[in-house]
Amino acid sequence: MPEGDGLVELALGTPPGEPGHGPWRRTAVADLAQELLAPALEAQASRCVLAIDGRGGAGKSTLAARLLAAVPAATLVSTDDLAWHEPMFGWAPLALEVLAPYRAGEDVRLRPPAWERQGRDGVIEVSRTSPLLILEGTGAAQRALDAHLDAVVWVASDRERATQLGLARDIASGVNGDEAASRAFWDEWMTHEDAFFDEDRPWERADLVVAGTRPGVGGSADAGDSGDDAAPVEEDVLVASP
Repeated sequence: MPEGDGLVELALGTPPGEPGHGPWRRTAVADLAQELLAPALEAQASRCVLAIDGRGGAGKSTLAARLLAAVPAATLVSTDDLAWHEPMFGWAPLALEVLAPYRAGEDVRLRPPAWERQGRDGVIEVSRTSPLLILEGTGAAQRALDAHLDAVVWVASDRERATQLGLARDIASGVNGDEAASRAFWDEWMTHEDAFFDEDRPWERADLVVAGTRPGVGGSADAGDSGDDAAPVEEDVLVASP
């Protein structure tokens, strides 16, 4: 990735229908957080909602964790928890039960119906005093939620590398069964994901695009993350305008 004039050249193998992104610039995570929150701060908003969206294996969760660490008292809600035992991409009404009261200055304490049905313990909690709510996951910036979002990041990824790492992660965790079951679920998921994003196109509404899983980098399908086969985790992230 040669650099010139402060920019980084990077080509990602994005799926058909999603445009290429760039040029890229290196940005510290703390500076990225400040850039994303600037409009809300200028409006003197006491609460801000940031959506981090991207395809499976893109590196959304690692970016979310790094931003969470950069903003004191921020709160993270994963769409995986909202989508658990719900129809694929059919969980927007549950997300609204988190976003709407938070933006209205209320504490959030949500126990999704599927958690009750399946005997899952716990609740999703967000304090009204939290200055930032990060909603992270595939579909986090979908149109149905747009009116409740203050900022959107699209985590772009290389399709081949993200698939490789995402599958390895799922097989290792056993979350979707053995290797054969994991591959079958991944294929089914990608079919639904591609159809959803072809229609929704959240990158067009993004405030910034961050380079996530890319060729030669990433050992755990995470943004800027790396495993034994790659360089150490980068302190900065690569950012582009949408």
